[in-house]
Amino acid sequence: MDRIIYTSMTGANAAANRQAVLANNLANASTIGFRAEMANFRSVPLQGSGSGTRVFALEATSGHVETPGPAQTTNRPLDAMAVGNAWFAVQGLDGVETYTRAGSFQLTAAGQLVTSTGLPVLSDGGAPIDVPANSEITLGGDGTVTARQPGEQPQTVARLKLVTPGADGAIQRGDDGLFRTAGGDPLPADPNARMRSGVLEGSNVNPVEAMVGMIAASRQFEQQMRLLSTAENGDKSAAQLLSING
Repeated sequence: MDRIIYTSMTGANAAANRQAVLANNLANASTIGFRAEMANFRSVPLQGSGSGTRVFALEATSGHVETPGPAQTTNRPLDAMAVGNAWFAVQGLDGVETYTRAGSFQLTAAGQLVTSTGLPVLSDGGAPIDVPANSEITLGGDGTVTARQPGEQPQTVARLKLVTPGADGAIQRGDDGLFRTAGGDPLPADPNARMRSGVLEGSNVNPVEAMVGMIAASRQFEQQMRLLSTAENGDKSAAQLLSING
């Protein structure tokens, strides 16, 4: 009897976790540069003497969807969209180099180029980017940051660090929504990476698909709970029979 309890209990927990992942995806359906998380189920045998026939059902996130989100034209000079599998390098709150597809950049009062959440955008040298005060900023297709002050010729200030993760440098999402390498080491700048100015990348979440997945996960949870109820009723019936026969 305890075999069905193990399976149903862990299956319900896995379905609830999957529901949370899908709900987070749906909540970020309009977030700039958001990459949808993927989730799947797997079975894990229970370790221990006499427990080899018991199996846990676990839910695990298996990465993120690589498909780029739709391009949204804004014509704003400080908006940028990385092309292909390129990513922007920014400095996380922990001081570690992290990566994002959200290219809605801002200028602070001190003239530093930051993300919409205030994180410093990094140059191809790995340092924050500062621009002269009262400058008109433009971003080139190769990430070049050009500043032009009134009455003066444009001058190149820096170049955005664009990276292209490969098979040996895969990145994974952190709890803060930013991406990092598995070991935390920074990726090298990719001189061939390109971006588009005046364009933002939308979320790659499919709201309809996420909603259908949430409904399916909810039904899976309900089914597992019904199995637990069935197991409980069966245990009660067996106890009554043993009581009568005893």
